[in-house]
Amino acid sequence: MLQFDLFPEIEKERIKVLNSQHLRQGDFVVYWMQATQRTENNQALDYAIMIANKLNQPLLVYFGITNSYHEANQRHYYFMLEGLKEVQNSLKEKNIQFLIQNLSPELGICDVAKNASAMVVDAGYTRKEKQWRNYVGSQISCPLLQIECNVVVPVELVSSKEEYSAATIRRKIMKLVTKFLVLNKQPVLQKTKIKKDFSSFELSDLDKAVQNLNIDKTVKRVKTFHGGTSQAKQHLKLFIEKKLDKYNQRNDPTNDVLSNMSPYLHFGQISPIYVASKVLESNNPAMDAYLEQLIVRRELAFNFVFYNNNYDSFDGLPEWTKKSFNEHKNDIREYIYSLDQLEKAKTHDVYWNAAQKQMLITGKMHGHMRMYWGKKIIEWTKDPKTAYKYMLYLNNKYELDGRDPNGFTGVAWCFGKHDRPWKERPIFGKIRYMNANGLRRKFNIEEYVKKIASLS
Repeated sequence: MLQFDLFPEIEKERIKVLNSQHLRQGDFVVYWMQATQRTENNQALDYAIMIANKLNQPLLVYFGITNSYHEANQRHYYFMLEGLKEVQNSLKEKNIQFLIQNLSPELGICDVAKNASAMVVDAGYTRKEKQWRNYVGSQISCPLLQIECNVVVPVELVSSKEEYSAATIRRKIMKLVTKFLVLNKQPVLQKTKIKKDFSSFELSDLDKAVQNLNIDKTVKRVKTFHGGTSQAKQHLKLFIEKKLDKYNQRNDPTNDVLSNMSPYLHFGQISPIYVASKVLESNNPAMDAYLEQLIVRRELAFNFVFYNNNYDSFDGLPEWTKKSFNEHKNDIREYIYSLDQLEKAKTHDVYWNAAQKQMLITGKMHGHMRMYWGKKIIEWTKDPKTAYKYMLYLNNKYELDGRDPNGFTGVAWCFGKHDRPWKERPIFGKIRYMNANGLRRKFNIEEYVKKIASLS
């Protein structure tokens, strides 16, 4: 078996062996890129290069594009392909071969692995990502080594169980965070030529590439955000220089003070360690508030999805929230809207409609409005389980950062996850409630409505 902690540059706690196969004499080492779609600050890529250099072999980076990724559509694929095109160009500059196939990843990589000495993969947390990695580990004849590189502190190192709240996980993360906030210099691949020829999915024309995919094309790409590490770094630079010092105003959707990192973190196009390091370098007084969101709150979401098998359903909620909702599930609702009405922003509430339209148009809803948006769906549907399904459907379909631990946890939060009991009230029971008066008290909500209207 390959000694997995052979290279001290990569913290051994990031490395997980996914099968019991021994190192063998193949033609190359393969890095199965999936969740970490970048070449910079990518510990999985670095580790694969180190193994290839140790074996004096070339490296092949593989990415499989499935046509059937759950709830993904043209909006998500276009953003992802923009990033992958940048990855392709970056790897070419490093003389590393990049193979992209329009094939379900777990099938394509198993075929590639027939000629591999060893395989490295980045970590995945959702059900499908875990299934892919477990399947591949059981099918291939070389070692499969997983490197955790989309969180600052490895999830299983932080805690061995599902955490109750930010308060319970914060102290655990803070004990470890300094050790893992390290940016390493990327090694250079020594042997670059692979004997075997591969036919790769063409990315020169992204419009054509998207058309060649058999995917849902009803949700159009957004013009607000473009995928790729360079785009992510531009947003980050702007945030640190122009917005970070006003970050305490982040709950006001009329203020443009957010980092806009979530779509890029979702696709692994930027490293959370890189983001945190740059924010720390700024020494801005607001940096602690931002790092709380980037590290503690975000990694609380990863903890939830990793340890709770029902992270994407009402059944995954804490017992006290389910009990409270069930006690009020027959309460009278003043309004009940269908999924179609909600999707088209056809409610009586102009504030809610504006939030929904922001998501439809830009692929990203302001965080405070997303909380209000979710609470109202609970209030306007026939029962909590229906509300949960509607909310996940809309969030995952239109948000660029949907379908990931943050997205699933954001929906669960609206139902009381990681929150505390509040005063009992109709429909919500003891779950936190939000209303339009609260929006009017906190900021100029009418200005937000005008802002969204100007987008459409």
